[in-house]
Amino acid sequence: MFRFLKYISTLILITLILVLVSAVSIYYILAPQLPEAVSLKETQLQVPLRIFSSEGLLLAEFGEKRRIPVEYTDVPKLMTQAILASEDDRFFEHPGVDYHGLLRAAYSLAVTGHKTQGGSTITMQVARNFFLSNEKTYLRKLNEIILAFQIEHALTKEEILTLYLNKIYLGKRAYGVGAAANVYYGKQLQDLTLAEFAMIAGLPKAPSKFNPMANPERALLRRNYVLRRMWEVGYISEQDYLTATLEPITAQHHSREVEVYAPFVAEMVRNQLIDQYGDDTYNSGFNVYTTIRANHQTSANIALQSALFSYDRRHGYRGALSQITILENDDEAQLQLALEKLEEIGPLLPAVVVTTTTDTATIYIKNIGTHKLTLDSIKWAQPQLSTDSKGKKPNQVNDVLNRGNVIHVSQDKQGIWQLAQLPEAEGALIAVSPYDGAVTALNGGFDYFHNKFNRVIQSRRQPGSGFKPFIYSAALEKGYTAASIINDAPVVFDDPGLENVWRPENYSGKFFGPTRLRVALTHSRNLVSIRLLRDIGAQYAIDYAKRFGFDTSQMHPNLSLALGSGSASPWDMARAYSSLANGGYRIEPYIIQRIEDVNGAIIMQAQPDTVCETCLDSETSSTDEIAQYGFSPAKRIMTPQNTYIMNSLLRDVVRYGTGRKAMSLERNDLAGKTGTTNDQVDAWFNGFQPELVAISWVGFDTPRTLGRYETGGRAALPMWIDFMRVALKDIPQEPLKQPVDMATVRIDPKTGLLARPETVNAIYESFRQQYVPTQLTPVLTGHRTDEFDSNPDTIIDPF
Repeated sequence: MFRFLKYISTLILITLILVLVSAVSIYYILAPQLPEAVSLKETQLQVPLRIFSSEGLLLAEFGEKRRIPVEYTDVPKLMTQAILASEDDRFFEHPGVDYHGLLRAAYSLAVTGHKTQGGSTITMQVARNFFLSNEKTYLRKLNEIILAFQIEHALTKEEILTLYLNKIYLGKRAYGVGAAANVYYGKQLQDLTLAEFAMIAGLPKAPSKFNPMANPERALLRRNYVLRRMWEVGYISEQDYLTATLEPITAQHHSREVEVYAPFVAEMVRNQLIDQYGDDTYNSGFNVYTTIRANHQTSANIALQSALFSYDRRHGYRGALSQITILENDDEAQLQLALEKLEEIGPLLPAVVVTTTTDTATIYIKNIGTHKLTLDSIKWAQPQLSTDSKGKKPNQVNDVLNRGNVIHVSQDKQGIWQLAQLPEAEGALIAVSPYDGAVTALNGGFDYFHNKFNRVIQSRRQPGSGFKPFIYSAALEKGYTAASIINDAPVVFDDPGLENVWRPENYSGKFFGPTRLRVALTHSRNLVSIRLLRDIGAQYAIDYAKRFGFDTSQMHPNLSLALGSGSASPWDMARAYSSLANGGYRIEPYIIQRIEDVNGAIIMQAQPDTVCETCLDSETSSTDEIAQYGFSPAKRIMTPQNTYIMNSLLRDVVRYGTGRKAMSLERNDLAGKTGTTNDQVDAWFNGFQPELVAISWVGFDTPRTLGRYETGGRAALPMWIDFMRVALKDIPQEPLKQPVDMATVRIDPKTGLLARPETVNAIYESFRQQYVPTQLTPVLTGHRTDEFDSNPDTIIDPF
């Protein structure tokens, strides 16, 4: 018996030695091939790109993995305990490998021949998730064990658990417990209930199998198992356990709410970051703070869509999208199926007409249900005959709608459903702070997801009369004044720079004879602008315009430039008009304020050229200037006197001229210029208040006429007004301050010369000191009519 025991003991000892030698050999063979565990200290988790407004409101999120990194100290104790109870309740006791668990798994494998229990600890799962694949082989398990020992040696238990809580995949693109709380419950981690903690803790074992949205029954069983384990381990009381098991499954999919709708802005930012950082943009956890102001952006969105709807309705109803056959029982499931492939476009929802009467139509709206359209909601829908003509106004609903019509509908401000249609015309709006170029709002079209073309930066169109202020400013530098007289008379140009003889006209088709520059710009008189450009020279005007940032390669030195025949984007116009608004300084619009890394460190801070009237003027920025002022001073490109006169002229455009609808805002500090191109192809309003520049544009992507009378004042100005009504709220009015070296004198409005004492209709005009008129108006100035009606063919001007 003694000899037998000795034999068994020897055999066990030899076996243990062999196991030990084998283990050591395996370690020294495999360990050098494995990654360094200490590298986990420098691990950068893949965190999506997030883009925010200037106030920190979410505009967009880009990235394959949704992750909200959390620190160990910020994880609620119940969350940690739920994970430990379900995955590794001896985590704080074992050295990375739980021998009890491994023996249980080995015994189960030996008895059943199948792997029915896992022996992986949290540390081993960290090793697998960060360094290894998910293939189920004994070699991978050995590597996992070796790495677990190394990880435990290199990191603290808290560091290991933090990596695990942030790395694990929990279904629905959620990685880590922070993201899972947001995805399944729309909450932050600290706001979850005990049952919700347990639900999340049950997911690592099989995220698909136990997903509470896909498999609520299995998820309930798994959640209750986790709760029972928490009670058994002593983390919660029996009463807490029983109460939590009674809580129903409430999980549903929550995408992180976009708080400010600005997809065109988000795409611009994304492209800029990809250019700078490449593919790392999506997973490096960048938080980008833009210059966008939430209320400005929301107002821009509403204003643009409202303007396009208004334009579209003025030109009539183009009819139903399509026609379907509806079964007699009006089955809603059939109606829903018929609309399934039609998508929402902005505020437009697809619907089908079920029944009609003279006064109402019953419609089924996709994903919403049955509603009514009244006669008032379709009265605008006169049939469109052409761009400029419409049919009769409908007297009853079934004049417009019939059973089976597939249509678009939208809700008005009162929540009443209205017949609608997708506008064919498009629009753009950009708002900029003129003092540093910060873009506060940008909308590049009716709906980004319907058409991603960003008309603010990608569309180059003729600016029309919106370019005239820069010709007038150039003329002021040549010695012209606001009181200079130019003949508004018909003229025919045989200009070598133009292919044909050119007979320009004013929009009204009328001519007004000798006209002061102030009046000419106020009423956008084309003939005056053309004669003015002819006098100062087209090439001089082009060279002058370059200082405002215009791409002058798109401008040709002929007289059509006076009517805005070049090309510019709304972004270009915002830059140029900012110089008029800010006192004469060149700024560059920008949209990214700063970029922070995943840890909150600032890796990029915008340093825009900024208007500084007290800074020394210089041609170029210098490091010394930045050090002296804390920013780069913007460069002056207009004299204060020129800028003042141009502001005064453009304020008159709003008070008395083509922009007078803007007076509905009841402000005296608004200035701007309408822009309308030949045949009303493009409609603009370029306007500003000293604190804000805004540019609005309406037109077709493939240029064609907007229709008769669709000028900048009619098609684009309402968009500008609606936006500015919100953007300028609570901003005090700012009077126009006259700079030094200027004088205001009393002049005769007909001659632009000093008024005689007896002149009863004299007006006051401001001049640069060196151009103040010295001559009195002659006693007899001759006869002048309000309208100069001459045959343009009788005047030939070869210049």
